[in-house]
Amino acid sequence: MNIALILAGGCGSRTEQDIPKQFINVYDKPLIIYTLENFQRHGDIDGIAVVCLDGWHEVLRAYARQYKITKLKWIVHGGVDGQSSTQKGVEALQEVCAAEDVILIHDAIRPFITEEVISDAIKKCLRKGSGLSAVRCQETIVRTDDGVCGSEGISRQEIMRVQTPQAYKYGKALWAFQEAQRQGISGEVYINTLMLRLGETVFFSKGTEKNVKITTIDDLEVFKALLNMEREDWIK
Repeated sequence: MNIALILAGGCGSRTEQDIPKQFINVYDKPLIIYTLENFQRHGDIDGIAVVCLDGWHEVLRAYARQYKITKLKWIVHGGVDGQSSTQKGVEALQEVCAAEDVILIHDAIRPFITEEVISDAIKKCLRKGSGLSAVRCQETIVRTDDGVCGSEGISRQEIMRVQTPQAYKYGKALWAFQEAQRQGISGEVYINTLMLRLGETVFFSKGTEKNVKITTIDDLEVFKALLNMEREDWIK
């Protein structure tokens, strides 16, 4: 079984909107629905769970009914940060997931996720135990302490930019959060950084530069441009 765990617990202050960024309308459709539709359409996804901002659960259920997101089966309360929210989502699936099932943890605000990226994450996870969507870094990397200046470069060959989804065997994901609790580890934004702190090796799967994370107004404009390009391709 393959379950998509969608993280939608943020308030999105950097988009300068009155509502959480995952619920912002883009061409009359909430951002989170673009994300959910991609997992809904994928033939290998058996169910969807969403870790949702408190006060928005019923709104999400209503949107899911409107847009026929029938694979949405669980809505979970978020935590105080990314680590605790993801942990709540993982733990909520204990009654339905077996250790060897695949859980794909994905940002609700990465709405341009593709079938190919989802498929490769599942494939790599089944083969290697994890599949983290990632791309090679194309920019020059300079180490800095203050964000003002730097004196040391980092080779691009040593850098991978990790996106989401991040796929793990369910038993391994559950173990990571239990072990973090035992060791007193907190504040990790993503499960991949938590795994690294626990001494685990992670394996990369296919990523894409189009897999934009919507955190600012500029990101919204990029997403709109990508949507328009896709629509033009359909017309052709």
